[in-house]
Amino acid sequence: MSILVTRPSPAGDQLVSRLRALGQVAWSFPLIEFSPGRELPMLAGHLRALQADDLLFALSQHAVEFAHARLQQDGQRWPDEPGYFAIGRTTALALHTESSQDVRYPLDREISEVLLQLPELQSVAGKRALILRGNGGRDLLGDTLRERGAEVIFCECYQRCNKYYDGAQEAMRWQSRGVTTLVVTSGEMLQQLWSLIPEWYRENWLLRCRLLVVSERLANLARELGWQDIRIADNADNDALLRALQ
Repeated sequence: MSILVTRPSPAGDQLVSRLRALGQVAWSFPLIEFSPGRELPMLAGHLRALQADDLLFALSQHAVEFAHARLQQDGQRWPDEPGYFAIGRTTALALHTESSQDVRYPLDREISEVLLQLPELQSVAGKRALILRGNGGRDLLGDTLRERGAEVIFCECYQRCNKYYDGAQEAMRWQSRGVTTLVVTSGEMLQQLWSLIPEWYRENWLLRCRLLVVSERLANLARELGWQDIRIADNADNDALLRALQ
């Protein structure tokens, strides 16, 4: 089994290193890269406006990293007043490390549906909710919090940018290296990978690979695109991906 990891650096490189240390054949093929978000200049003002009992959400480790770098640049610090929430364990650890605040996160699956089940998020009417995220993505968290009566503010802390590749050349490379397992951690990247690979290689290689994804929603998208051998990891962090690959 040769494994192709499409998640961006540095997480993708770290997963490949861990797989190789375990004797697996693995390659990194990041489909996207990150740059500062367009709304970062407004971050300090958004944070200053948060009061006691308001809510602060981080939807990825990248959102935390770019937000913290901007706060340092502005000479600002993370506020003590709001409740801190993260989409999952890795993001929560990053947010706690930078803010020194206690961060709540779902222990089951790292998706908005499970985050929204936390007891603290059931009665949020009249509260302000600041959501740190990248460009695009799902609006389920914000929409549901609004339905529950919260004032929702999004702050785009980073942008995802597609990396350019020659699809035929890459398909030849990975097929010749015997890649039979693909790791994809977002719907955006799954669609990008499907579109990148020319039809002949798509039918004769790509869609015949085993696909490891991180949610049932992503698995459903993969089925619609034509994959049949699909496995779902427990979570989106590298520990869960490693367990699933072993």
